[in-house]
Amino acid sequence: MYYIKKMNILGVKIDNLAKREILEKIENFLRESKFHQIATINPEFILRAQKDEKFKNILNNCDLNVADGVGTWFAFLRFGKYLKTRMTGVDLMEEILKIASENNYKIFLAVSDGGLSSYENTREAILKEHPNLEIGRVNLDKNTTNYKIQATSYDIVFCNFGAPEQEKFLHSLKDDKNANIKLVMGIGGSFDFITGKIKRAPVFMRKLGLEWLWRLILEPKYRFKRIINAIVIFPIKILLSKK
Repeated sequence: MYYIKKMNILGVKIDNLAKREILEKIENFLRESKFHQIATINPEFILRAQKDEKFKNILNNCDLNVADGVGTWFAFLRFGKYLKTRMTGVDLMEEILKIASENNYKIFLAVSDGGLSSYENTREAILKEHPNLEIGRVNLDKNTTNYKIQATSYDIVFCNFGAPEQEKFLHSLKDDKNANIKLVMGIGGSFDFITGKIKRAPVFMRKLGLEWLWRLILEPKYRFKRIINAIVIFPIKILLSKK
């Protein structure tokens, strides 16, 4: 068993970096005057990519794909490799917010209509921890196909539309040649954790990779199908896969 820099899981690229290496890479992205996209890859992303070629292509062209979910760790083991670190979307977002606060980077929030956390809730929660941040916003219906936002003057864009919509939307921002955007990232339900609308799993459950069980307890009807995909369908596909 040994470390490799990148791993291909069912056709989806995952970067194998330590936490320090991930954060250094992000700091370097923010120093460059060009667009970078980050994705946090979990089993659901990988399964969805099997049926959505556009989504798969976007993931494989991201500048950084961070492993999220204990299933990705087991997938590495299945192929005799070792995953250096897992980072959830909310953990990575909080690290990026720290970097932004220390370096005066401006944040833009693309917030889905109808979610638990509004822009106002999310902005207030972020500013409690990082009072000096400049934060802009837009509220959008995630089912809208023609997104138009004014994020061009911001350095970092976070979007909570859920996969694959958030990744497709963020990728579309790359086409604006006049934009100053340096970093974009889809964060799923992370706004709800930051605002406290949904309570995170206890630390010991996070360390054991049991956040999925915590979410299932909190949201059984909403989470059941997703959990089946992550802990049943995904492992079966990994076990049957030759590479």
